[in-house]
Amino acid sequence: MQGALLWGGFVAFILGMLVLDLKVFQRDHHEIRIREALLWTLFWIVLSLLFNAGVYLFAGSEKALEFLTGYLIEKSLSVDNIFVFILIFGYFKIAAKYQHKILFWGILGALVMRAAFVFAGVALISRLHWVIYIFGAFLVYVGVRMAFEKDKEVHPEKNPVLLLFKRFVPMASEDGGDRFFRRENGRLLATSLFVVLIVIETTDILFAVDSIPAILSITHDPFIVFTSNVFAILGLRALYFAIAGVMKLFRYLHYGLSAILVFVGAKMLLADLFEIPVAAALGVVVGVLALSILASIAFPARNHAQDEAP
Repeated sequence: MQGALLWGGFVAFILGMLVLDLKVFQRDHHEIRIREALLWTLFWIVLSLLFNAGVYLFAGSEKALEFLTGYLIEKSLSVDNIFVFILIFGYFKIAAKYQHKILFWGILGALVMRAAFVFAGVALISRLHWVIYIFGAFLVYVGVRMAFEKDKEVHPEKNPVLLLFKRFVPMASEDGGDRFFRRENGRLLATSLFVVLIVIETTDILFAVDSIPAILSITHDPFIVFTSNVFAILGLRALYFAIAGVMKLFRYLHYGLSAILVFVGAKMLLADLFEIPVAAALGVVVGVLALSILASIAFPARNHAQDEAP
């Protein structure tokens, strides 16, 4: 009963925050400036740390460390997601003032999908322990591939879910403004905003395939896994508008994320031979992120125009 109340209270709180965000703070569609985005980013980080303090008080230091480590892993991986969102919005030429709405509903859908992934992952590992080796090997593979990955590209025209959707749902011939659907000649048609929402949602499934196994390397507690995921996702919209314009400045962050995935994958593979303490894992994650950010600042990308100047 206590567990049900805990889960119910957390879900009710998150839904309340989302409604407050949509109906009060973001009632009018406007382009979110960096200052506003930074304030919202700070708000979600502080809220996450307050929740972490609550975990420490009611569940102990070990659970608090697990939450903080999982939160940092999810937060760092979400930075890579932001670059993909930039490409998607650019591909469909979505105005900046409508991007917040798409991200809001996209994240709401992501919360539901992440919950399903969390419970499925925990259930698999608890009943079939050898699955942990599959997750670990997969994360190492993804991390290595990410290290050698060049510029990211998006191909929405190849998205199977989107292709299926367009086959059965009629599309509006004109821009629908801030609406997902509009009526033309008495017919309800989907707008480009809804198409982008579908692309965002299906893309998040791919992100979850990486992120959920990564946090399962830290803890198998479904509440800690889900809550750390939720807080990282909730701050994703604000983080998107805060750093979208400066993403290319962090040229080595990409390699830092790759190293983190390889590390947590190796942690899962070695779990039965050598258990890496959560505190040590937290130190590795923080250290890798700090080094990649400092390296990006110390060795910025050279401007080709300047290189070619006499």
